[in-house]
Amino acid sequence: MDLMPRKIYLDDLFDDFLTTRKEQHMKCDIYEKGGDYHIEMDIPGFNKDEISVETKDGYLTITAEKKSEENEEDKEKNYIRRERSYGKYQRSFYLGDLDENHINASFENGMLKIVVPKKEEANSKKVIEIK
Repeated sequence: MDLMPRKIYLDDLFDDFLTTRKEQHMKCDIYEKGGDYHIEMDIPGFNKDEISVETKDGYLTITAEKKSEENEEDKEKNYIRRERSYGKYQRSFYLGDLDENHINASFENGMLKIVVPKKEEANSKKVIEIK
C-alpha cells in the first residue's frame, strides 16, 4: 500500500477542467522539428476512413467519427453493459501560416501522425527613405 501523498499538478487539474470529454479521447503531442510541426495523436478504435484532417485559415482540424452499426445479431443480444461509444470527436489547433499543399498524414495502429510544413517567411524588408 502506497502511503505517500499523491501530488496534484495545477496544470493537470486545469487541463481536466477545461478539456471536454470528447477531447480526452484524442490525446496528442505537438512538437516542432526541422522547420515542420509534428502532431502525433492517439485515436484508438477507429479506421483510417473514419478520420479526416482539414485546414482552414491557419487551423488544422482533426475529426474522427464512428457511427453506430446495429445489425440483426445485435438485436438478439441482451447487453448487460455497453461501453463502446459512437459519435464524432474533433480537435482543432491554430498553427498559423501553413504550407497546405505539403501536409503529410499517416495512420497506423491507432496513431495518427501529421507533418505540417511551415510556409517560408518572406523576408521582404523595405527601407523607407525619410524626406
